Amino acid sequence: MDRKQHIAIFTTASLPWMTGTAVNPLFRAAYLAKDGERKVTLVIPWLSLKDQKLVYPNNTTFGSPSEQELFIRQWLEERTAFISGFAIRFYPGKRWKTKFRLVIGIIHTNYLEYVKREKNGKFQAFLLKYVNSWVVSIYCHKKNRGRVGREKKAEFPCLHVIRLSAATQDYPRSIICNVHGVNPKFLEIGKERFEQQHSSNHQAFTKGAYYIGKMIWNKGYGELLKLLNDHQKELAGLEIDLYGNGEDSDQVKEAANKLKLTVRVHPGRDHADPLFHDYKVFLNPSTTDVVCTTTAEALAMGKIVVCANHPSNDFFKQFPNCRIYDDDNGFVEATCKALSEEPVPLTDAQRYELSWEAATERFLKVSELNQVFATEREKNSSKEFASVSLNLWKSMEDTSAYFHYLALGFETTRRAFGAIPGSLQPDEEQRKELGLATSSKHSL
Repeated sequence: MDRKQHIAIFTTASLPWMTGTAVNPLFRAAYLAKDGERKVTLVIPWLSLKDQKLVYPNNTTFGSPSEQELFIRQWLEERTAFISGFAIRFYPGKRWKTKFRLVIGIIHTNYLEYVKREKNGKFQAFLLKYVNSWVVSIYCHKKNRGRVGREKKAEFPCLHVIRLSAATQDYPRSIICNVHGVNPKFLEIGKERFEQQHSSNHQAFTKGAYYIGKMIWNKGYGELLKLLNDHQKELAGLEIDLYGNGEDSDQVKEAANKLKLTVRVHPGRDHADPLFHDYKVFLNPSTTDVVCTTTAEALAMGKIVVCANHPSNDFFKQFPNCRIYDDDNGFVEATCKALSEEPVPLTDAQRYELSWEAATERFLKVSELNQVFATEREKNSSKEFASVSLNLWKSMEDTSAYFHYLALGFETTRRAFGAIPGSLQPDEEQRKELGLATSSKHSL
């Protein structure tokens, strides 16, 4: 009998879409399965061919799930240098809380902050906050904590939700912990820079400042260009390169060209590209991130990072090369100082803190998975009234999930997630590609 702990990781995106909800769950699966003590499955969406063309970059498409799985594994192994024995499965599936004994949610994105910046943003954010709480309560399990007297446990519902930082929406008794790490390639680059920095024959960093990110105003470009525009005199002589693709690219270029400072705008590239190795300072004034992946990558490469005093950057404050500012003058001062100094080499402990090994340890600790697994092996007796209460609560949850399914619908959910089948209900084309029975009547 297989006594290994089984862990399934569901996410709404997959490679080759280079987004955090595709990359981070993939690394999490690899490192959870690395020691062979757990059976891990990564569950990702399968997109129809027409949707692949909309979502995936460079017209990349796959004729079958096995073809995409091969691409994903090759990409991962090139960056981790080890073969991990986790499985990859594609949607659809049963409702998560029905299929799994424990569902833990990890909040990746600060949707409230994005919505606040839109038209009627405050009102939309007010509604979205309650919708988010409702959906999370439907799809994530709760646990009870606390005691009354010596024997009886008081039922204080606690959502199994991990927030990467305090920048996200608050949930009842959720846990704040950065359970993400960086691609090992960036740590390798950092080690190379460290060796060069201690060599008298080679200068480790020969370029100045840069920023990389999806080129939309809400991803830090608005804040950065405003800071540069308002302080051109104090930052005279500054040269900065911006890298990214996005719907606001033309506007960003236009705004950059109006500045007296030298601001060069380039198409997006992989952050591990050798082009970025020689930059010394990463400027990131964004306040819409939860935990910015590119900031972690820049620190791992041994660069100095200048970022805002914001909850999304709390994790990075422990690193000596993270320079935090509180206001415009602080940004100017931190930027000028960073350009005039050399980065402090990371210690082994600091480098480890950025790794996926450390992130996996943090995840196992805060999720209490090991404790849950041990408890599940025991047979617990239940009183009749507790069973009735549980069944009533389950019926309420099932009803809520049904209304959520009806409210969103398959097409609406696909649009909300950028053509991702979040409702788990595939169309006929997807059923054929996944090898499922093609019938006009499906059940979740």
